[in-house]
Amino acid sequence: MTVKYTEEHEWLRVEGDLVVVGITEHAAEQLGDVVFVELPEVETKVTKGDEVVVIESVKAASDILSPLDGEIVEVNEALTDTPALVNEDAMGAWFFKMKVEDMEQLDAYMSEDEYKDFIA
Repeated sequence: MTVKYTEEHEWLRVEGDLVVVGITEHAAEQLGDVVFVELPEVETKVTKGDEVVVIESVKAASDILSPLDGEIVEVNEALTDTPALVNEDAMGAWFFKMKVEDMEQLDAYMSEDEYKDFIA
């Protein structure tokens, strides 16, 4: 299973021809207690850099940007009702799954070791 990391503290997990997107433990800790998550609509076409998810915590509001070009094919509805799942299990609480136009876009992102060095 390939997992890549962005400088915006998102993790990208490849599952077949889909990429699952969430935020890292580091990002969840920085945000504090997450109180609201606004997810995108399924079938939304996105371009790398588009604002896709809004997260609000007790400390701040922030956006998750699309890391790749593609289409949102599934969202994690559980986060709408229980946004704190992000704090409980950042690597398990994914936000959306997307069908990616060009998997080679993933090559631009960091491995787990590179990400650990980045946040150190």
